[in-house]
Amino acid sequence: MLKSLTVGLALVSAPAMAATLGDDGLHKAPWIIDTFKDLREDLTEADAEGKRLMVIIEQRGCIYCSKMHEEVFVLPVIEKMLTNDFYVVQLNMFGDVEVTDFDGTVLPEKDMVNRWNVLFTPTMMFMPESVPNGVTAPQAAVATVPGAFGKFTTFNMLNWVKDHGYDSDEPFQKYHARMIEAGFFIE
Repeated sequence: MLKSLTVGLALVSAPAMAATLGDDGLHKAPWIIDTFKDLREDLTEADAEGKRLMVIIEQRGCIYCSKMHEEVFVLPVIEKMLTNDFYVVQLNMFGDVEVTDFDGTVLPEKDMVNRWNVLFTPTMMFMPESVPNGVTAPQAAVATVPGAFGKFTTFNMLNWVKDHGYDSDEPFQKYHARMIEAGFFIE
């Protein structure tokens, strides 16, 4: 017998509000934090708020970014997690705003994204609560998710990261499969 997460009813009754587009052509959701893009400071702030740092890399005209912002991130249960549990910093794959990596390197967004070898948008990188000195964001990330995914995969990834699933011997794909086998889903 399939069981729906209790949040399923909230998904039906609450209206979804898509993010607006900013002057840079990127989606601007209320849960995206506008920072100076110093990842060391962003991590400190995320920790102070009891949240996990998530870096999302997007680009103007990205149909997959639009899919995530219009179909997945707007679901109340996911939007609530992004708001309450994550400190989300957005980078523009081709932007010129300076970014400071955990190792102290300062580069424009487009050069930092290139340094990190990020090829797809959106790409979400989830950071641990502390990052050792001298490492880059991709080296520090506990999970990197390139591309667009459906609501249940996204929901499970957010939970897996929030609950430190990466510290267990159950990789995300097995966790996700276990949730499916258990009959949990979001509507």
